[in-house]
Amino acid sequence: MIPVTKPFLPPREEYDRYLDGIWERNWLTNNGPLVNELELRLKEHLGLDHLLFVSNGTIAIQLAIKALGLKGEIITTPFSYVATTTSIIWEGCSPVFVDILPDKFTINPDLIEAAITPNTSAILATHVYGIPCEVEKIQKIAEKHGLKVIYDGAHAFGVQVKGKSIFEYGDISTCSFHATKIFHSIEGGGVFTKDPELLKRMVHLRNFGHDGFEKFNGIGINAKNSEFHAGMGLAVLTHLDRILTIKKEQVRFYKELFKGLKVSFPHTNDVEKYNYAYFPILFPDVTILKKSMKALEDNGIGSRRYFYPGLNNLDYTQGDCPISDNVSERVLCLPLYHSLTKEEQRMIARILLRAQNN
Repeated sequence: MIPVTKPFLPPREEYDRYLDGIWERNWLTNNGPLVNELELRLKEHLGLDHLLFVSNGTIAIQLAIKALGLKGEIITTPFSYVATTTSIIWEGCSPVFVDILPDKFTINPDLIEAAITPNTSAILATHVYGIPCEVEKIQKIAEKHGLKVIYDGAHAFGVQVKGKSIFEYGDISTCSFHATKIFHSIEGGGVFTKDPELLKRMVHLRNFGHDGFEKFNGIGINAKNSEFHAGMGLAVLTHLDRILTIKKEQVRFYKELFKGLKVSFPHTNDVEKYNYAYFPILFPDVTILKKSMKALEDNGIGSRRYFYPGLNNLDYTQGDCPISDNVSERVLCLPLYHSLTKEEQRMIARILLRAQNN
């Protein structure tokens, strides 16, 4: 069986060293030393001034919405994981969907202004597959209309735009550190902001509103993460450059193998620093996609329609987004992970070529 993804696990002895320290200190959670060390190391790695390590990427978006005090409508993308939309609804706001760019699959900034109403409070856009949104255009629109900007950067760890981390953009950016992500802490996430006052607000929100043992600064939730998760994050972080090098070569090799295949790829050539987090391919139509998926499945190879269905087509949402609908019908993510071999990639290519030609 070749899965669509496989989490990277560091050598056991490296993680064990962090576990030994946890046992010695008997400090398991509540802003322990490993959580603080991971936050410091991540800031150094990403070149950021402020970030918080939280329990997952979904709660990161919810904290961002709460910290910014958003109400009413939030303009967002239909082409993302369901957590992007459910976080908006969970926080009592309404998602308003704007269609995507056909070559990058990120939100189309030229369509945003037409969706703004007196009830609009923010734009929440996703950097899809690590492909950054058109952040400068979005920022200009937000400033013109007095809107806040949140970026769902679940896929975008390590991506850069104009020499800066993608997490520098927007009022708040978020990331997922789930086990399937290129950097992970088993479960986890991050919130990023340049505004120290927003950071302080999220510090309180992350920990029930606590401002000391006997004082509270507004309401909060339990969005903390544990020493065990931080230890895994620290162990994984030391291997990240090697993982990125491997995945970059895997993507290059896939594209070489697929020269005879009738598929296309989202546009990444102008991304300054890409992270090769996923390998999505776009089939000519849904019939060929389903035929290809079945051929892969019959040979024990995993694949995923990531993202399908579009978030505007859920049983609790609505929105007219024809480009997103079309892309979500035809896109498929293929296996891509650190231990995938070239022979396995060759086998995947052979199966897809046979499926398309038969």
